[in-house]
Amino acid sequence: MKARLIPLYFEPGRSEGFDRQVEALKALLADRAEILAPVALGSSLPQADAVVFPQLLGEAYRRLADFKKLHLPILIVTSEFGTLSMWDWEIIDYLRSEGVATIAPYTLAQTRNICSALAAKRELREAKFLVFQDNPGQGAQAGIFKRFYWWEPECAARMALKFGVTVARESFQELAQEAKGVSDRQAQDAWKDWHASTEGLTDRSLHSALRLYVALKRRIDADPSIRAVGINCLNESHFCDSTPCLAFVMLFEQRGIVWGCEADTVSMLTEYVLGRSLGVPMMLTNLYPFVLGDAALRHERIEKFHDVSAYGGDPADYLLVAHCGYMGLMPPTFATRWTLRPKVLAIVDPNAVAVDALFSAAGPVTLAKLHAGMDRLTVAGGELKGYAQYPGSDCRNGGVIRIGDGHRLMSSLASHHYLLLSGHHRADIENFGKVFDLGIQWI
Repeated sequence: MKARLIPLYFEPGRSEGFDRQVEALKALLADRAEILAPVALGSSLPQADAVVFPQLLGEAYRRLADFKKLHLPILIVTSEFGTLSMWDWEIIDYLRSEGVATIAPYTLAQTRNICSALAAKRELREAKFLVFQDNPGQGAQAGIFKRFYWWEPECAARMALKFGVTVARESFQELAQEAKGVSDRQAQDAWKDWHASTEGLTDRSLHSALRLYVALKRRIDADPSIRAVGINCLNESHFCDSTPCLAFVMLFEQRGIVWGCEADTVSMLTEYVLGRSLGVPMMLTNLYPFVLGDAALRHERIEKFHDVSAYGGDPADYLLVAHCGYMGLMPPTFATRWTLRPKVLAIVDPNAVAVDALFSAAGPVTLAKLHAGMDRLTVAGGELKGYAQYPGSDCRNGGVIRIGDGHRLMSSLASHHYLLLSGHHRADIENFGKVFDLGIQWI
C-alpha cells in the first residue's frame, strides 16, 4: 500500500517550478507514494492520506485561514532532493506560531518513511489483529496476568477509536486442537525451505511447533485483513503442547505478520506502526531495570545483575532485557545469531520451544511503546552494551542496555513489555508522531 498525496498550489496559478517539483516527487517516491492530481489551496480535496506542498510562496502568509481548514497532515517537500528547502523555515515557523503543524523532512529517507507511516495509518483502518485466548487471566500465574490492560475490552475499543484497527478473538484451545490434527508430512513440508539451527530439540518438539504454525497459517489464509497475530501462550499454556515462537517468526518472515507474545495487543500495535513506518529491525522483550532490584531479579530467578563496571556509568542507568528464557522473540533476519531451543520457563509444556538469538552487535538501540490512552509513545534511546548469561535461571542469555536516566525511565514506563529497535531514530519518530497525532515522551 502506498501513501496517497495531494500536491497543493497557490492561486492565481501553478508555475513551471511547481510542476517540475511534482514530477521530481513522483520519481523519488515512486515505491512509497501515489501523487494525485494537483489542487489549489482552498479548494475541496479528494480522499487522500496527506497534502504536500511542492512549492511554498509568500502567499502563504495571506492564506492562513485556508491552511487551518486542512484536516490532513501537511508535508513540505520543496527541494529536488526530496526535502524541505532552507528558504521554507520562515513560513513553517509562521504557520507553527499560528497553530498549523507541518511535517518538513530534511532527508529523503525521512520523506520516504513519512510516506510509509501514512500508508500504515490507512491500512490500519482495514486491518484486523487476531488474538487467541479463552479465559485470559484465569490460567497460570493469574496474579500477574490479571493486571494486563491489553486484555480489557476498553483497550481494544481505544485502539479502534484512535487507529481504526479491529481486535478479533478466537479460542486458543480450539486452535491447539486443530494443530494436533496437522500431519507429520504437513509439518515437514512447512520446514523444508528453512535452514535454522534447532540445537537440542527433539523431532517431536519441532513438529509440534510446526503444527501450530500450519494451523495459524490456515487462519491467516482465510482472512487477508489479518495483519498481526497474538496468543495467550503463557497464561493459557495448558491448552497446547508447544509455544508459538517459531510460528510467529515464520509468519513474519514470509508475510510480514506482526506477532504478539502473551496476546499483547498494545505491543502488536506499537510494533506494527513503528515497523511499517521505520522499516528497522525490532523485537518484543521484557524490561528489568537494575534499580528495581530484587523485584526484577526474583522473576527471572537471578541472584544479582550483571557487573557493568567495565561499561562505565551508573548501574542505575542499566537494564536487562529478557523474555521467555532468552533475549526475546525476534525473526532470524533481525538476528546476528538465531537458534530454536527447548523451552526454559516452567510455565509452558515440557515439549515447548524458545528462540535464543542475539539482536545485534553492541551499539545504539531504542525502546518504545504506546501508552494505555493511545495518545502518546514513550521512547528511550540507549546503547546495547553486551549480553549476560545466567545458567539455571529464566534468563539464559539476555541483553544489557544502558540508557540516559534509569530513575526517569521508572517513572515513565507504560509496561514491562517494550519494543526494542536497532539504532536511534529521534527525527523519524518525531515525524511518526505527527502522522499519527501522538505525543512523544522522550526519556
